Amino acid sequence: MTGKAKPKKHTAKEIAMKVDAATTNRGGGKAGMADRTGIEKGGHAKYECPLCKTTAPDLKSMKIHHDARHPKIPYDEEKIVNVHAARVAESSKTKPGIRGSLKK
Repeated sequence: MTGKAKPKKHTAKEIAMKVDAATTNRGGGKAGMADRTGIEKGGHAKYECPLCKTTAPDLKSMKIHHDARHPKIPYDEEKIVNVHAARVAESSKTKPGIRGSLKK
């Protein structure tokens, strides 16, 4: 038996939110760490800061990082390491998942 104000069934919105949470790659755990570092799948983090080895997905984000973390050192785009160019790409490995699921 349930109380007066408690719903007895799940709403469509609640079920959709649970499905979305279960099927979307949020980037956590060991799989998320491998995805961020780019060791296994190519990763989203394409550029690496030469000073602190922090990774960023694009040059704009790297500039924001540099301005925030290294304000006294002048920003030089040529010193930034392109991680994807340094590693040999293997075509047999899957690409990283950003958003979405196989269920449609």
